[in-house]
Amino acid sequence: MLKVVSCASGRWAGFTGHPIYRPQHSAKIHLASGASCQKSDLRFSHTDIPEMPSCNFTPEEYKGMSKARMIEIRKQNCNPMTMKVTYYKKPVFVHQGHMQYLWDVDGTRYLDLFAGVATVSVGHCHPKVTAAAEKQLKKLWHTTFIYVYPALQEYCEKLASYLPDPLKVVFLTNSGSEANDLAMFMARLYTGNFDIITFRGSYHGGSPMAMGLTSNAAYKYPVANGLGCTNTMCPDVFRGPWGGRHCRDSPVQTTRDCSCAQGHCAANEQYIKQLKETLATSVPPRIAAFFAEPLQGVGGAVQYPKNYLKEAFKLVRERGGICIADEVQTGFGRTGSHFWGFQGHDVIPDMVTMAKGIGNGFPMGAVVTTPEIAASFAKGVHFNTFGGNPVACAVASAVLDTIIEDGTQKNSLDVGTYLMTELAKLRDKYEIIGDVRGKGLQIGVEMVKDKTSRDPLPPEDFAEIFEDVKDMGVLIGKGGVYGQIFRIKPPMCITKEDADFFLAVFNKSVHNYMEKR
Repeated sequence: MLKVVSCASGRWAGFTGHPIYRPQHSAKIHLASGASCQKSDLRFSHTDIPEMPSCNFTPEEYKGMSKARMIEIRKQNCNPMTMKVTYYKKPVFVHQGHMQYLWDVDGTRYLDLFAGVATVSVGHCHPKVTAAAEKQLKKLWHTTFIYVYPALQEYCEKLASYLPDPLKVVFLTNSGSEANDLAMFMARLYTGNFDIITFRGSYHGGSPMAMGLTSNAAYKYPVANGLGCTNTMCPDVFRGPWGGRHCRDSPVQTTRDCSCAQGHCAANEQYIKQLKETLATSVPPRIAAFFAEPLQGVGGAVQYPKNYLKEAFKLVRERGGICIADEVQTGFGRTGSHFWGFQGHDVIPDMVTMAKGIGNGFPMGAVVTTPEIAASFAKGVHFNTFGGNPVACAVASAVLDTIIEDGTQKNSLDVGTYLMTELAKLRDKYEIIGDVRGKGLQIGVEMVKDKTSRDPLPPEDFAEIFEDVKDMGVLIGKGGVYGQIFRIKPPMCITKEDADFFLAVFNKSVHNYMEKR
């Protein structure tokens, strides 16, 4: 056992146990307080956590209200939902951010691998994006699209250039939920049909209409919502009834047995049969739309068999429906191999919805569709006060430029592939890591009781690892129908060194849990 005295507090921090994952370049021991100690003459133990990668940014000193007062106000003046969704037994009191890092009010630095729920695309307070916002703020804060102002037209043209024909008509919104609401509305107007199909386990927003698309009990309320929405079986090749070792477009496959011949996927055929069953039994002969996330977001980076969406789109279009890709979490290069997640499935949807990474955290969303579908929306009048706000357009335009200039998409591919490959080694090592999956920097790690049953790891056990990871300096997300999946969706500027740090922390946290179990 190796014990190290904390430089900052004088408290003893002890690390014990069997050898675990260890990045080779480590030279110091990281403490959650942000302090670090040199290893001195002691041999560096395999169970020590390496130093968080260095950062040359110094946050401002926090001089605001106390943490106790913030919690008091949060409980008294904020809706109870605010406390209900607050992460961690000891919450993180965020004060400032820079690129892939966050600092709390005490000056503790965290590696942010959740990016404000997959929202900060190019980095917290990225200098180029911040400069664009400041420049626009000095010219014009707000007007609406009842007037013609350069920022709106410039951005719509630029955004459309990133999408294939015929997806060239843009309507700007404030959020992903609003974008999906409008997509539902336009699909019904254009087709003259009403019913919409989504996957079980999907998340498309929490507004009264979008709630019908969402298929996760945690986000449902006992009131009428989303009429005309039907959920079909999610083609999840890990947790679903069918799956194998070659099903998905990912650096990491499942460990399930597979006897499929090269180029043939029996699992895909079975899941398509389930969709055909839904079409035959649960909806009218003519439908309005089919919604799909290219990879499920809140569902935990669930991936489908490689040809599933291509075949599903064909079936939907045969029944008069349009196909909608929800790129709220997968868009803007996050999947690494492509700018849009749908491109990885070799399909072109009839409509694309987006938000989150579009503005690097600035409230914004969009619906992009064909001229023909967009024309149906003009049958009435729809007005949005803040959609296409001049500052939002300036920020979003700078995000697109930054993705290209910084090589963000390639970084997402390179670091994400490395991270998944290394996480797969931990999956092979630990019985409770059931699956590692994803593309680029949209990654899910599914925790199970054991690999044989694939039953979800109980919430209290999952929370123990989740808290431990945070206490060692890394923020990750959680999701899945049963709350059993760690979600890793960082700002796309993270480095391989950041990945190594997380791998060591995650390995240590799982090791700690396994020792107790």
